[in-house]
Amino acid sequence: MSDIENVVSVEGEDETPRRAASFPRTVARVLDAALASRPHAAAVEAASGAWSYAELDDRARRAPGALWSLGVRPGDRVAACLPNDLDIVAAFHGTQRIGAVWAGVGEALPAGEQQGLHDLCEPAVVLAGPRCLLDVPGRVGPDRWAELMARGETAPRIDADPAAPAGIAFTSGTSGRPKAVVHSQRNLLLPGAVLAATRGWGPELRKGDSFPLTILNLMVLSTLLTAQTGGCSVVMDRRDAGGVADWISTRRVTVWNGAPAQLYDLARRPELDLRSLREVWSGGGDTTDALRREFADAHGLVPRTTYGLTEAPTVVSIDPPGTAWRPRASGLVLPHYEVAAYDDENRRLPAGELGELRLGGAASGPWAGAWRPLLGYWEQGRVRPAEPGPVPTGDVGTVDGDGWLTVLDRKKLVIVRGGANVYPLEVERVLSTHPDVAAAAVCGVPDDRLGQRVAALVQSAGPPLDAGALAAHCRRELSPYKVPEIWSQVDALPRNAMGKVQRTLLPGLAAPS
Repeated sequence: MSDIENVVSVEGEDETPRRAASFPRTVARVLDAALASRPHAAAVEAASGAWSYAELDDRARRAPGALWSLGVRPGDRVAACLPNDLDIVAAFHGTQRIGAVWAGVGEALPAGEQQGLHDLCEPAVVLAGPRCLLDVPGRVGPDRWAELMARGETAPRIDADPAAPAGIAFTSGTSGRPKAVVHSQRNLLLPGAVLAATRGWGPELRKGDSFPLTILNLMVLSTLLTAQTGGCSVVMDRRDAGGVADWISTRRVTVWNGAPAQLYDLARRPELDLRSLREVWSGGGDTTDALRREFADAHGLVPRTTYGLTEAPTVVSIDPPGTAWRPRASGLVLPHYEVAAYDDENRRLPAGELGELRLGGAASGPWAGAWRPLLGYWEQGRVRPAEPGPVPTGDVGTVDGDGWLTVLDRKKLVIVRGGANVYPLEVERVLSTHPDVAAAAVCGVPDDRLGQRVAALVQSAGPPLDAGALAAHCRRELSPYKVPEIWSQVDALPRNAMGKVQRTLLPGLAAPS
């Protein structure tokens, strides 16, 4: 069998057919094209240095031997609690080359949450960085890992199954306990192939990522994507506006993706040098129309908004290259997916109607049949297969006839006030248009009479907030029952490593009436 998936050709915007839908079957083969054409070109740059494709391949060959010497075998889980730097890239590639299953554990998580993810995936080895709080069997510190990599032991050649479990992605857990989503190597490679083809990227791509690479989606969008273009993955270790801008300017980053809160901070720093950028992505939360305009005014680029899903994995829809966008939408559905809204009776709704968004593979077009559903969820030492049929996203929204996707809110976050539904995101979007509001989050709080009342937590853009003025602002745009009745001003909203608001914490922060 060929090492390249034989899919189809893709039509470009200029109607010229071009071969774009072929992609490596396994991660072990993802470097092959670049190694053949430009082995000495930069493959990855990080805080501790840079590797060419030849050097990355050398480390990716050493890592399997290091893991094998630690007792890792095909199907075992390898957990990594490592900083954004070169070691995590080499360890990921090595894990895939011996058919083991990768699981990232966030460094910023408290000890209890790190332990919870460890216990969920039961790894054979934990690659531990300086902020790893796990004290468990199989822990391997930086010095030990460096020693094993330098020793250069070899592992047996493993022909990894592209359809077997390869990576565990933990859902964000912003509104409940994280789930452990299991993906194959095939599905980890597909997003890079699709994005490279549809956005016209080649070796000139220098993609910067400041989110932690312990998040599987970010590994997919960094080294696995850039390797398929022959470009360079720029692995950032800063998330603040000044630090991100320094990375972008000094490393000549051409594409960078961040959270809306990061774009908000950058929009208020027009003096920062972002001139090398050709695209800015925003994901992990709602990107308001006002924020797009503010960022464009400050830096000359209209952010490309995205909608992503751990179960996909990663990007499901994105604004097209350039400046086109639609109000409140999160881009166009990528061509290897089909997304539609469904009602509570599991009936597919016509285009444009509101319902729960569900994800499936495209049945027509150049990428038909390319996507495979997630393998399932890791539970009690095995993969529990996902339910057949389109994957429920848990998000309420619409997809119009042209493929533009709009999210209204998380289905489980709907506030039921006196029998009427209130979608927090709808209220938050109105609040975000007030000039005194830097950020807002809305939640329901229990009420004996109504069931729930609407509460708003608001971060000021400067002056102390006037709840009466904010309520009046909301009444101009919303039905009366949607206007918050409980107001709290906060210094900052609680967020996780992806910049998503931690919804489970909001009711406890809401002030009493």
